[in-house]
Amino acid sequence: MRKSRVLKIMRDGGVAVSAKFNLDDAREAEIAGMLGYDNVWIDLEHVPNSITSVGEAVRAAKIYDMDVVTRVKRGSYSDLICPLEADSTGIMVPHLMGLEDAKRIVYYTKFHPIGRRPVDGGNADGAYTLENEFDYIKEANEERFVIVQIEDPEPMAELEEICALPGIDMIFFGPADYSQGIGKPFRFDEPEIQNARIRIAETARRHGKFAGTVGGPANFAELVDMGYQFINITSDVVALKEYWKEKINSIDPQIRKKSTYKEK
Repeated sequence: MRKSRVLKIMRDGGVAVSAKFNLDDAREAEIAGMLGYDNVWIDLEHVPNSITSVGEAVRAAKIYDMDVVTRVKRGSYSDLICPLEADSTGIMVPHLMGLEDAKRIVYYTKFHPIGRRPVDGGNADGAYTLENEFDYIKEANEERFVIVQIEDPEPMAELEEICALPGIDMIFFGPADYSQGIGKPFRFDEPEIQNARIRIAETARRHGKFAGTVGGPANFAELVDMGYQFINITSDVVALKEYWKEKINSIDPQIRKKSTYKEK
C-alpha cells in the first residue's frame, strides 16, 4: 500500500498543505501535484461529483506522490468506505456532532483491532487483491487516515473524549459553519471563533491527534503556531474567480461599450 505523504510530513513534525477541488477534472490534481501540493481535497458533501471522480483524482495524484482526502457524504457506511477503497488517502467526515457519532465513524472506517470496517481488498487500496489480506488491514489502519470536522458548537462539550478516541486521526476545525452555528455567520473575528480554533488544536495535540483547518498565506504562520499541521490554503473555484475577475476588470468598460476601431 502506498504510504501517505501527509502522514509522513505530520509525523515528522511538518505541515501539510492542501487545495480543495469543487470541479470535476482529474487534470486539476495533476497541476496541484506539479506545483508541489501535499494533498488535494475532493468534496462529495456539497458537490455533485461521484466516486468515479475520486478514483480519477487518486490516479492523477499518485503520479506526483500526492495524497487525496475525500470529504464524504453523511449517509450509509458505504459512503464512508468507498472513497478509501478507491485509494483516497484519507476521508473527512463533516459535521461531527458528538462522541457517539465519532465512535460509529471509527467502527466503520478502521479495521481490526480498532474497528470493524467491512473488508473487501479487491479495489485500488488493496491492489485489486494483489496485497496480502493481513498486510492490507494493518497498513490501511497505519497509512490511511480519518478526519472528523468540528464545525458546530455542539461537539465542543465532548471535545476531550473525541480527541482521546482511538481511530480518529485528525480533528479539523471548520470556521464557516461554526460561525453560523453560534448565530454569527462569517464573523470570523469573533472571540468565540478564535477560542474554538485554539482549543481544538490544543486538545487534539494533547491527545496525540493531528489538527487541521482552512487558512491562507496571511494566517498560515499563526495557525502553525497554534498547532495546526494540515492547512487547506485555497480552492479551484476561488482561484478561477480571482483570476477571471482580475482579467475582466482590467479591461476598460468604455471600450467594451463602444469599439474604437476606425476605417482606414
